[in-house]
Amino acid sequence: MIEIIAGVEIPDSDLVVQATELVRDVSPPLLFHHSRRVYLFGMLQGQRRGLYPDPELLYVGAMFHDLGLTDRYRTVNQRFEVDGADEARRFLNDHGIAEESQRRVWTAIALHTTPGIPEHMEPVIALVTAGVETDVLGIGYDELDQAAIQAVIAAHPRPHFKSQILEAFTNGFHDRPDTTFGTVNADVLAHFSPGFVRADFVNVIERSAWPE
Repeated sequence: MIEIIAGVEIPDSDLVVQATELVRDVSPPLLFHHSRRVYLFGMLQGQRRGLYPDPELLYVGAMFHDLGLTDRYRTVNQRFEVDGADEARRFLNDHGIAEESQRRVWTAIALHTTPGIPEHMEPVIALVTAGVETDVLGIGYDELDQAAIQAVIAAHPRPHFKSQILEAFTNGFHDRPDTTFGTVNADVLAHFSPGFVRADFVNVIERSAWPE
Protein backbone atom coordinates (compact mmCIF):
# COMPACT_ATOMS: atom_id res chain seq x y z
CA MET A 1 0.00 0.00 0.00
CA ILE A 2 1.31 3.42 -0.97
CA GLU A 3 2.10 5.67 2.00
CA ILE A 4 1.16 9.33 1.57
CA ILE A 5 2.37 12.08 3.91
CA ALA A 6 1.49 15.75 3.32
CA GLY A 7 0.25 14.76 -0.12
CA VAL A 8 3.61 13.21 -1.01
CA GLU A 9 3.76 9.57 -2.03
CA ILE A 10 6.46 7.33 -0.61
CA PRO A 11 7.31 4.94 -3.47
CA ASP A 12 6.47 1.35 -2.56
CA SER A 13 9.11 -0.35 -4.70
CA ASP A 14 11.49 -3.01 -3.39
CA LEU A 15 14.32 -0.48 -3.76
CA VAL A 16 12.62 1.96 -1.44
CA VAL A 17 11.59 -0.71 1.06
CA GLN A 18 15.13 -2.03 1.30
CA ALA A 19 16.61 1.47 1.57
CA THR A 20 14.21 2.21 4.42
CA GLU A 21 15.09 -0.99 6.24
CA LEU A 22 18.82 -0.42 5.85
CA VAL A 23 18.72 3.13 7.20
CA ARG A 24 16.33 2.21 10.02
CA ASP A 25 18.67 -0.62 11.08
CA VAL A 26 21.87 1.44 11.24
CA SER A 27 20.65 4.91 12.23
CA PRO A 28 19.38 6.30 15.51
CA PRO A 29 15.79 7.61 15.39
CA LEU A 30 17.13 11.16 15.07
CA LEU A 31 18.76 10.45 11.70
CA PHE A 32 16.05 8.11 10.43
CA HIS A 33 13.27 10.64 10.97
CA HIS A 34 15.45 13.48 9.68
CA SER A 35 16.20 11.55 6.50
CA ARG A 36 12.54 10.82 5.85
CA ARG A 37 11.72 14.49 6.38
CA VAL A 38 14.45 15.42 3.90
CA TYR A 39 12.66 13.36 1.25
CA LEU A 40 9.28 14.84 2.07
CA PHE A 41 10.49 18.43 2.25
CA GLY A 42 12.54 17.88 -0.90
CA MET A 43 9.43 16.74 -2.76
CA LEU A 44 7.40 19.64 -1.38
CA GLN A 45 10.08 22.14 -2.39
CA GLY A 46 10.17 20.50 -5.80
CA GLN A 47 6.44 21.05 -6.24
CA ARG A 48 6.91 24.70 -5.33
CA ARG A 49 9.84 25.15 -7.72
CA GLY A 50 8.42 23.13 -10.59
CA LEU A 51 11.08 20.43 -10.28
CA TYR A 52 10.12 16.81 -10.82
CA PRO A 53 12.75 14.30 -9.66
CA ASP A 54 12.70 10.55 -9.95
CA PRO A 55 11.03 9.80 -6.57
CA GLU A 56 12.99 6.60 -5.97
CA LEU A 57 16.34 8.29 -6.56
CA LEU A 58 15.41 11.26 -4.41
CA TYR A 59 14.31 8.88 -1.68
CA VAL A 60 17.61 6.97 -1.70
CA GLY A 61 19.55 10.24 -1.76
CA ALA A 62 17.59 11.57 1.20
CA MET A 63 17.75 8.37 3.21
CA PHE A 64 21.47 7.77 2.67
CA HIS A 65 22.66 11.38 2.96
CA ASP A 66 23.72 11.08 6.63
CA LEU A 67 24.92 7.47 6.68
CA GLY A 68 28.43 8.84 7.16
CA LEU A 69 27.37 9.84 10.67
CA THR A 70 26.50 6.25 11.63
CA ASP A 71 28.89 3.83 13.29
CA ARG A 72 28.57 1.26 10.50
CA TYR A 73 29.31 3.50 7.55
CA ARG A 74 31.51 6.28 8.90
CA THR A 75 35.18 6.49 7.99
CA VAL A 76 37.93 8.65 9.44
CA ASN A 77 39.70 9.70 6.25
CA GLN A 78 37.08 11.41 4.09
CA ARG A 79 34.14 13.77 4.40
CA PHE A 80 31.07 12.22 5.97
CA GLU A 81 29.05 13.23 2.91
CA VAL A 82 31.25 11.01 0.75
CA ASP A 83 30.75 8.08 3.12
CA GLY A 84 27.01 8.24 2.50
CA ALA A 85 27.41 8.89 -1.21
CA ASP A 86 29.68 5.87 -1.63
CA GLU A 87 27.27 3.58 0.17
CA ALA A 88 24.33 4.86 -1.87
CA ARG A 89 26.24 4.12 -5.07
CA ARG A 90 27.03 0.58 -3.87
CA PHE A 91 23.40 0.05 -2.88
CA LEU A 92 22.07 1.26 -6.23
CA ASN A 93 24.64 -0.74 -8.16
CA ASP A 94 23.67 -3.90 -6.25
CA HIS A 95 20.08 -3.27 -7.34
CA GLY A 96 20.95 -2.91 -11.01
CA ILE A 97 20.34 0.84 -11.20
CA ALA A 98 21.97 2.57 -14.19
CA GLU A 99 25.33 4.28 -13.70
CA GLU A 100 23.93 7.69 -14.64
CA SER A 101 21.33 7.41 -11.89
CA GLN A 102 24.03 6.29 -9.45
CA ARG A 103 26.04 9.38 -10.39
CA ARG A 104 23.14 11.72 -9.70
CA VAL A 105 22.47 10.22 -6.27
CA TRP A 106 26.17 10.17 -5.39
CA THR A 107 26.48 13.83 -6.36
CA ALA A 108 23.30 14.78 -4.49
CA ILE A 109 24.64 13.35 -1.26
CA ALA A 110 28.23 14.54 -1.71
CA LEU A 111 27.09 18.13 -2.30
CA HIS A 112 24.29 18.40 0.24
CA THR A 113 26.34 20.64 2.57
CA THR A 114 27.82 22.75 -0.23
CA PRO A 115 25.73 25.92 -0.60
CA GLY A 116 25.17 27.62 -3.93
CA ILE A 117 25.85 24.69 -6.27
CA PRO A 118 23.18 21.94 -6.04
CA GLU A 119 20.22 24.20 -6.92
CA HIS A 120 21.70 24.67 -10.39
CA MET A 121 21.88 20.93 -11.08
CA GLU A 122 19.42 18.12 -11.87
CA PRO A 123 16.25 17.88 -9.74
CA VAL A 124 17.45 14.94 -7.63
CA ILE A 125 20.62 16.82 -6.72
CA ALA A 126 18.85 20.12 -6.13
CA LEU A 127 16.11 18.63 -3.99
CA VAL A 128 18.20 16.51 -1.64
CA THR A 129 19.89 19.75 -0.66
CA ALA A 130 16.56 21.62 -0.56
CA GLY A 131 15.16 19.01 1.83
CA VAL A 132 18.23 19.24 4.06
CA GLU A 133 18.17 23.03 4.02
CA THR A 134 14.50 23.11 4.99
CA ASP A 135 14.81 20.62 7.83
CA VAL A 136 18.16 21.75 9.27
CA LEU A 137 18.41 25.44 8.40
CA GLY A 138 14.79 26.47 7.90
CA ILE A 139 15.52 27.67 4.35
CA GLY A 140 12.25 27.67 2.42
CA TYR A 141 10.24 26.96 5.59
CA ASP A 142 8.04 30.04 5.13
CA GLU A 143 7.32 29.10 1.53
CA LEU A 144 5.72 25.77 2.44
CA ASP A 145 2.12 25.31 3.50
CA GLN A 146 1.97 25.06 7.30
CA ALA A 147 -0.51 22.20 7.16
CA ALA A 148 1.96 20.21 5.05
CA ILE A 149 4.80 20.96 7.46
CA GLN A 150 2.70 19.81 10.41
CA ALA A 151 1.75 16.62 8.58
CA VAL A 152 5.42 15.84 7.97
CA ILE A 153 6.32 16.49 11.61
CA ALA A 154 3.38 14.40 12.84
CA ALA A 155 4.71 11.45 10.86
CA HIS A 156 8.36 12.11 11.71
CA PRO A 157 8.71 14.18 14.89
CA ARG A 158 11.71 16.39 15.58
CA PRO A 159 11.92 16.90 19.38
CA HIS A 160 15.01 18.91 20.39
CA PHE A 161 16.22 18.50 16.83
CA LYS A 162 18.54 21.52 16.73
CA SER A 163 20.67 20.44 19.68
CA GLN A 164 20.57 16.75 18.75
CA ILE A 165 21.62 17.20 15.13
CA LEU A 166 24.49 19.44 16.18
CA GLU A 167 25.62 16.74 18.60
CA ALA A 168 25.37 14.14 15.84
CA PHE A 169 27.46 16.32 13.53
CA THR A 170 30.09 16.88 16.21
CA ASN A 171 30.32 13.17 16.98
CA GLY A 172 30.38 12.40 13.26
CA PHE A 173 33.57 14.25 12.40
CA HIS A 174 35.37 15.33 15.56
CA ASP A 175 37.95 12.59 14.91
CA ARG A 176 38.47 13.63 11.27
CA PRO A 177 38.73 17.40 11.63
CA ASP A 178 40.89 17.84 8.54
CA THR A 179 37.96 16.71 6.38
CA THR A 180 36.00 19.81 7.40
CA PHE A 181 38.42 22.23 5.71
CA GLY A 182 36.51 24.60 3.47
CA THR A 183 33.09 23.29 4.52
CA VAL A 184 30.26 24.35 6.81
CA ASN A 185 31.21 21.40 9.01
CA ALA A 186 34.14 23.37 10.35
CA ASP A 187 31.64 25.71 12.02
CA VAL A 188 30.32 22.81 14.08
CA LEU A 189 33.74 21.81 15.37
CA ALA A 190 34.63 25.45 16.06
CA HIS A 191 31.62 25.62 18.41
CA PHE A 192 31.66 22.19 20.03
CA SER A 193 35.09 20.53 19.72
CA PRO A 194 37.59 21.90 22.29
CA GLY A 195 40.99 22.58 20.79
CA PHE A 196 39.81 22.56 17.19
CA VAL A 197 41.69 25.07 15.05
CA ARG A 198 40.37 25.83 11.58
CA ALA A 199 42.68 25.43 8.64
CA ASP A 200 43.04 28.86 7.05
CA PHE A 201 42.82 29.05 3.24
CA VAL A 202 44.99 32.16 3.11
CA ASN A 203 47.66 30.46 5.21
CA VAL A 204 47.56 27.40 2.96
CA ILE A 205 48.30 29.61 -0.04
CA GLU A 206 50.97 31.70 1.66
CA ARG A 207 52.74 28.68 3.17
CA SER A 208 52.62 26.52 0.05
CA ALA A 209 55.79 25.16 -1.54
CA TRP A 210 55.74 27.84 -4.24
CA PRO A 211 58.37 30.56 -3.72
CA GLU A 212 56.07 33.24 -5.16
